[in-house]
Amino acid sequence: MAVAVVAVSLSGPLMAASAVPALAIAFWRNGFATIALAPAALTGRRSELSGLGRRQLGLIGLSGAALALHFGTWVTSLTLTSVASATALVCLQLAWIVAWQLVRGQRFGPRVVVGLVLAFSGVLVVSGVDFSLSARALAGDGLALLGGLFAGVYTVLGSQARRTASTTTYTFVCYGVCAALLLGACLVAGQPLGGYPLRQWGLLLLVTLTAQLLGHSVLNHLLATTSPMAVSLALLLEVPGAALLAALLLGQRPPPAALLGLAVMLVGMVLVVLGNRGGVAAPLLEAPPD
Repeated sequence: MAVAVVAVSLSGPLMAASAVPALAIAFWRNGFATIALAPAALTGRRSELSGLGRRQLGLIGLSGAALALHFGTWVTSLTLTSVASATALVCLQLAWIVAWQLVRGQRFGPRVVVGLVLAFSGVLVVSGVDFSLSARALAGDGLALLGGLFAGVYTVLGSQARRTASTTTYTFVCYGVCAALLLGACLVAGQPLGGYPLRQWGLLLLVTLTAQLLGHSVLNHLLATTSPMAVSLALLLEVPGAALLAALLLGQRPPPAALLGLAVMLVGMVLVVLGNRGGVAAPLLEAPPD
């Protein structure tokens, strides 16, 4: 589990260190992941792929679109604000899901409600600090928040799609749809898809290997032997992990007030997970492989 936490924590710093345009990073990450999954999906799951119905394909397609919006907004946010802020804000996907369920009338215990209040209070603190630094950083915070919202949409749609589709089939089609949409976005935005130095290709492969394959794939596998709550809490360690790695690798050191806001957000998310035993804590693991 420790290896998986370190792997997902590397995602933000590695992408922030890359000189590849943001949408192109998002495209290649999902493109490489689709290629990596192709042998297993096209050989072991061929009959399942060919038998997908319209509703299944529709759900997976919408999930892929939400994933594309998630990556497009979050990776772009890393070019505008700090890795620590972007990672913490995008990890609010579970808070968005719980907030949506509250709006729909589902009841939660006081711990969950207090956790939500703390989490979004932390957002206000971080955004206020970043606004005092620059409007650019505040725009990055806004994109990261949107990235977390789209991650929540992806989570909800994905949990429905995976009721009737295997993980391999779902992930292969979803990543493929996501990559195709991001390819179109790159072409429209005029972002180059090649001609990068060898080091940049290495960073793209490394972030795919760590966050996508060693990170979230391992955490999902651990669900077979570990409680969803334990894995969900472990996944929240990505926030301090990414902040620490960004400080060591990129020299990014957020102001003390921003660190306080990040801590408040993290405490709030822990309360949401702990107060939601058997609820939506497990779907957090369906979140995009940041």
